[in-house]
Amino acid sequence: MATGYARFYVEADLGQLIRAPGPAASRLGWLADVPLDARGRVPRLRKARVIAFARPVAGRADQIQLISPEAQIAWTPADDAQIKRAVREVLAPDAPPAITGIGNAFHVPGSLPGEGETQVFLQTPSGDPVSLLILRRPGEQRRWAVSLGEIVDEAAGPPARDTLLWYRLACGLPRVLPDSAVANEEPARAGIAAEDYAFVIAALGPCGKPA
Repeated sequence: MATGYARFYVEADLGQLIRAPGPAASRLGWLADVPLDARGRVPRLRKARVIAFARPVAGRADQIQLISPEAQIAWTPADDAQIKRAVREVLAPDAPPAITGIGNAFHVPGSLPGEGETQVFLQTPSGDPVSLLILRRPGEQRRWAVSLGEIVDEAAGPPARDTLLWYRLACGLPRVLPDSAVANEEPARAGIAAEDYAFVIAALGPCGKPA
């Protein structure tokens, strides 16, 4: 257990089951590491309402196990709505696939100085195509888009923050373009491709819930 936390055995009434492999007991128990307050005191959990991300315990219908130390959070209307929206996106037939790495990337200069586009092809467990397109135009701000499909579409634009596609990219992409992705590119073009990829990573922001 990390410093600054207290471990509790929690028993709580199940208010709502957002998603589960099967039915759950109306009252559940689990272990949770809860952060101490600013004075180092144990927080009061009685009557608290929480959201728990957990897995069932084999042979114990009334017990669950948190999937990580941070998998219990205080309930808020905003978090409740966001989690339900994410679950709907995950279950949708056209849900964007997970990102496992970078395939290859290349930069094509345009006819004008400072003009060009970079394409980055991403790897997915299913092999479904996902790609990034970064556009440079003289006198304009750099723009980027993500495409789900064989056709690279600049009109697609970037994903909205906190959507499943945003999460797939922000949490699945490496922070730096791998050298292997531009191994066949000229050094100057490879450098521009790396800059454009860094632009996308900065635009996505860090993976995780904002403070």
